[in-house]
Amino acid sequence: MSMYGRDPWGGPLEICHDSATDDDRSRNMDLDRAALSRTLDETQQSWLLAGPGDQGRKKKRYVDLGCLLVSRKIFLWTVGVLVAAAALAGIAAGIAQAIPRHHSPPPPPDQYTVALRKALMFFNAQKSGKLPKHNNVSWRGDSCLKDGRSDQSFRRDLSGGYYDAGDAVKFNFPAAFSMTLLSWSVIEYSAKYEAAGELAHVRDTIKWGADYLLKTFNSTADTIDRLVAQVGSAATAPGSTQPNDQYCWMRPEEIEYPRPVLECHSCPDLAGEMAAALAAASIVFKDNRAYSHKLLHGATTVWKFASDRNKRGSGSYSPRGSDAAKFYNSTNYFDEAVWGGTWMYLATGNSSYLQRVTDPKLAKKAGAYSGGPNYGVFSWNNKLPGAQVLLSRLRLFLSPGYPYEEMLRTFHNQTSIIMCSYLPVFKSFNRTKGGLIQLNHGMPQPLQYVTNAAFLATVFSDYLEAADTPGWYCGPHFYSIEVLRSFARTQIEYILGKNHLKMSYVVGYGKHYPMHVHHRGASIPKKGGHRGCTGGWHWRDSKKANPNIINGAMVAGPNRHDGFKDARKNRNYTEATLAGNAGLVAALVALSGEGHGLDKNTMFSAVPPMFPSPPPPPAPWKP
Repeated sequence: MSMYGRDPWGGPLEICHDSATDDDRSRNMDLDRAALSRTLDETQQSWLLAGPGDQGRKKKRYVDLGCLLVSRKIFLWTVGVLVAAAALAGIAAGIAQAIPRHHSPPPPPDQYTVALRKALMFFNAQKSGKLPKHNNVSWRGDSCLKDGRSDQSFRRDLSGGYYDAGDAVKFNFPAAFSMTLLSWSVIEYSAKYEAAGELAHVRDTIKWGADYLLKTFNSTADTIDRLVAQVGSAATAPGSTQPNDQYCWMRPEEIEYPRPVLECHSCPDLAGEMAAALAAASIVFKDNRAYSHKLLHGATTVWKFASDRNKRGSGSYSPRGSDAAKFYNSTNYFDEAVWGGTWMYLATGNSSYLQRVTDPKLAKKAGAYSGGPNYGVFSWNNKLPGAQVLLSRLRLFLSPGYPYEEMLRTFHNQTSIIMCSYLPVFKSFNRTKGGLIQLNHGMPQPLQYVTNAAFLATVFSDYLEAADTPGWYCGPHFYSIEVLRSFARTQIEYILGKNHLKMSYVVGYGKHYPMHVHHRGASIPKKGGHRGCTGGWHWRDSKKANPNIINGAMVAGPNRHDGFKDARKNRNYTEATLAGNAGLVAALVALSGEGHGLDKNTMFSAVPPMFPSPPPPPAPWKP
């Protein structure tokens, strides 16, 4: 049986099936003549007739790329072009890098940034103790290295810290407030400090002050019974010739007279402020866990001392007749309780502190409801306005809810009232003809209060903007946040020289600034040998300008008529203080740069997530 079909060559294909074996068929197999008799087309003939050499030449003309056959010639040309293009690109890039680039210079810093850099230098000039190598104040040196140890009743090291003003007294009450205010500004505006190139500088400034505060009590203990309130003496008894920091006029580096240490056993005002300073600093240095914990432990210890009812006594670190009462008298300690407790809560997240500061009874004692001519005047003696702003921040950003909401809303409303009082339309405070607000009602040394208000106004406006709130209400009238910023700018610009005297009240800023600053170290040449206690009186009484420029010092300021006397002996015009410059630094950094630049989160880094408790159910209905 056979069957024919077509084979691949076009001929018939015979499939045979018979009984012969495969071997027989293999031996007797013959050619299929029908297949061979058919004519092959040209392609088939070329496959059969091509020799080994011809096949090799055919393969060499193509390159097999896997899924594609490419002419060898085209492939080589393509590769060559790509290599040449890469080489040309490399040469062009090298030439471009070799050509000098002419970048447009960055825009000059604004006036607030320039003044900020100056203002921070004042703290370098006020440092006591063993100075760091790069203090950058050429006319200053190591001073008062025996503080504390030279007092026979104390005998512990109290070197370091800051001199308060133009003398060599170290008052811890205003110094602690200054460190708190600087820390607050860093927590809010660290990015602006960084942009100004001053973040490391201000952190060093805070650390210098915080390290000294830790020396003023047993900061490693859990409980204490005393605090150092002051080092040095500014007693001015009539006819007294006892050498001290008020009677003598000499460089701190030359002081040899005894410097007493004053301790207090009943001073919740000082303790509350020190707790605030150390707690705020612990947030600034939260990137250094060990140091931050050290600061927070000290804050906790001194807060316990402030809160101990048995230690409160009269409640003042400044008893009548003391140096502190004359220069930095504390009129109340309840404002420090609200202020210090707020910072303790922010540093720890412990709700017991928040419960304490939102107690309506404490707020009443602190003066939150009293009003009066000094309501809203933030200073080293009145911390309540600062605490009200901080607690408003807590409500705006975290909304803790019940049971804190009612009191936080009250503080928020009171903050709004304070901001309204700064606006000229409400006439809560007088202004000079030049526009300077008289927060201390025409009394001397007005600028320290002005800078604090400018900071509060700016930071509160930044809170509102960060909370997507365009402004606030003063009664039925709505005011935009730009109104607050305008108030702050006009006040700081007055201080920087936009006044009818064209006088900058910040030394070293601008072309016209005070040259006779009430400052012992700045007024006496570094060279000239040891002069003794009264040897510097010649320089105190001289009409010549200070031989040393105390850059960044904001002097006390003009009088209520915009008048100013550049007289070294008149401290009410020409003395600069730590607290005044701390407020200036805070206001300047808040106004510097573009945008609000506020850090919303760092302040709450220790505060746990809040899940407000529901309010208690209403009382059951009774018919």
